[in-house]
Amino acid sequence: MYDYDQAIAFLGDWGPFQLIIFFLLSASTIPNGFNGMSVMFLAATPEHRCWIPENANLSQAWRNVSIPWEEKDGALVQSRCWRYKLDDLRTFSKEGLLPGLDVNVTALEKEKCLDGWDYDTDIYHSTVITEWNIVCDDDWKGPLTTSLFFAGVLTGSFISGQLSDSFGRKKVLFLTMAVQTGFSIIQVFSNSWEMFTVLFLIVGMGQISNYVAAFILGSEILGKSARLIFSTLGVGIFFAIGYMILPLFAYFLRDWRTLLLALTVPGLLCVPLWWVIPESPQWLISQGRIEEAEAIIRKAAKTNKISAPAIIFKTAEINDAKQNQIKRHTFLDLIKTNNMRIITILTVLFWFIVSTAYFGVSLNTPNLHGDPFLNSFLLAAIEVPSYIIAWQLLRLVPRRFAMCGTMLLGGLVMLLIQLVPLNLHILSTCMVMVGKLGVTAAFSMAYVYTAELYPTVIRNMGVGIGSMSSRVGSVISPYFVYLGAYNRLLPYILMGTMTVTMGILVLLFPETFGKPLPETMDQAQHVKGICCKSKSHMVPSEIPEEMKHGMILMSSKL
Repeated sequence: MYDYDQAIAFLGDWGPFQLIIFFLLSASTIPNGFNGMSVMFLAATPEHRCWIPENANLSQAWRNVSIPWEEKDGALVQSRCWRYKLDDLRTFSKEGLLPGLDVNVTALEKEKCLDGWDYDTDIYHSTVITEWNIVCDDDWKGPLTTSLFFAGVLTGSFISGQLSDSFGRKKVLFLTMAVQTGFSIIQVFSNSWEMFTVLFLIVGMGQISNYVAAFILGSEILGKSARLIFSTLGVGIFFAIGYMILPLFAYFLRDWRTLLLALTVPGLLCVPLWWVIPESPQWLISQGRIEEAEAIIRKAAKTNKISAPAIIFKTAEINDAKQNQIKRHTFLDLIKTNNMRIITILTVLFWFIVSTAYFGVSLNTPNLHGDPFLNSFLLAAIEVPSYIIAWQLLRLVPRRFAMCGTMLLGGLVMLLIQLVPLNLHILSTCMVMVGKLGVTAAFSMAYVYTAELYPTVIRNMGVGIGSMSSRVGSVISPYFVYLGAYNRLLPYILMGTMTVTMGILVLLFPETFGKPLPETMDQAQHVKGICCKSKSHMVPSEIPEEMKHGMILMSSKL
């Protein structure tokens, strides 16, 4: 029987070839960390108020009170979208009347910002928001910009798998890198919000597609041991590095066009990798191109200074394996039985909620008190221990309790933020970090648990429907951030409530820890209380380590 891992076992696990592939493919995900969260700074909304023209013919006293005051988060702040009618102020100014003494200012009629806005440039010199005045009546365009980026991610997740299966992992990896980098460069020269947003959608398609292509390519080239580390800590840690570097770029480059250009340039450094990274031998074998696959493995053996056997892949065994790959199931099998239907409904809810919470907390960084650049760095850095904790929980703790515990940790902390006094900004930020740690850990375990819940015959479809639900959550998450502009606590209350509720519902899932992976529909674990236990017995089999841990970090982000 054909076994790819056994066929390439002579290469060893950590030779020079594996190390080169491991670090280059992991490093190729760093730009994904840039682009995935760059919208926080590119489309940040600085403090603003109505602009009062210099030729308004107002005395300084009337200019000082031209903006009304409003209550926000328990404090009085100047209105962002209203001013007192300038015609009235001019009249009072010409007559020599004084505000507060001769005229009750608060009783004056208001009008919208007819002459534009005056933006605070202490933090951001320019953003997409200030470029095209996407505030007040047009403030709905801000979250839509982010949502359309994630809509591109959703679309890219649809097509990336099919493209890589049809045209090869390597070609799709570099093509989508070119799409992400090329269209980001064009974005720099956007002359309208509409142009910027359409290009952002295309960048989102490339962003997820090259991440997935890099993940699959590394998983198929590397051996079993190297594959495990690459799939868990490799791509995830390097993605987090890109995420952590993002606020450093944004701190020194406060103009959105300059920042976007600087974030795009590193993508050009990936071009030379075309001549270093090979095509996936497994994909070549699936296409019947066995000689090309053997040539790659022999070159790898030469790099590792190991002698390759005369015949690496036996054609007869490969042909037998292909004949056994018969498709028998459809998406309807996900809801065909009562048991599968409930598991699928819970899976969709879980992925949707955990994704909404993850991206909601991440994108809400500008609404936190304190330095937005430092806050963003801290929320990026917390992902590293989150991945390590998730990895250990998968090894040691039953799935339901691991998922429940991390979800409750994240949700309860987000709910408790509202009890923190407004002046304790550092405590609030620390609680947000703990909340994100819990949500990120739960998110990073989602692929593993979902893969174990579904039997082999519909496993890819089960993981796929969950992943799609997470993309929908990422599209909706910017609107939670949008609410934070009006009440800083409202996003955390909503996300915390959803996360805690789902943390409890996770306990309804079957437990899969330490149990053999189900192969058929009859062998699937049953949700307790809705149907009797199956009489059929599962054939004991080890859960492949790459299935347990191999897709932990595919949920990032992206």
